[in-house]
Amino acid sequence: MSQARRTAAGPDARSWQYAEGFVAASESVTEAHHAALDSGLAPVGNGTSTFLTFLTRAIDARAVVEIGTDAGVTGLSLLEGMAGNGVLTSIDVEADRQDAARRVFQRAGIRTNRFRLIAGTPLAVLPKLRDGAYDLVLVNGDRLEYVEYVSQALRLLRHGGVVVVNDALAGRAVADPDNEEDATLIIREALDFVSESEELLPVLLPVGRGLMLAVKS
Repeated sequence: MSQARRTAAGPDARSWQYAEGFVAASESVTEAHHAALDSGLAPVGNGTSTFLTFLTRAIDARAVVEIGTDAGVTGLSLLEGMAGNGVLTSIDVEADRQDAARRVFQRAGIRTNRFRLIAGTPLAVLPKLRDGAYDLVLVNGDRLEYVEYVSQALRLLRHGGVVVVNDALAGRAVADPDNEEDATLIIREALDFVSESEELLPVLLPVGRGLMLAVKS
């Protein structure tokens, strides 16, 4: 194969693996990741963690909502990029995930006034949060509720704020036209909601299991 054809070809699995590990997560995030795995949980990978830190730093995020606590891996990744006075609000129905997140934040030296851990059903908690008050909303909870989460995120974000939908490709499932599992169909609906909204400017990235980002106009 000529050099030109090799250059034009898309990246292979080895290239994706290289990209995922190109920037190493902090020691604290790495420890949280291993602790989650040891507990039988499935936290986000290195590429997603480092991207979340990059994103909160890039937009100077000071108020962030996280739907789905992910045992503290995503929360710590967000906090590490946020402004020093930034506050993370993390919502999860599973108290054990929030207990794990609290331990992760404490080990990392995060002050308690920089995070709120709310144990409850996200669709019951989100309507109580203030309209237009947040710089970023991370959607990472129950996949079957993704459409409702994204709708709530649109309300919560300030103009110029960003919604991030994790697992947006569900590995290979979303791109597979023959996959009609319930979670896959709901994720597709959520992506359609974002792409069809006149208030959101989206992009879909093949990071981790897929990340959809959209800026609120």
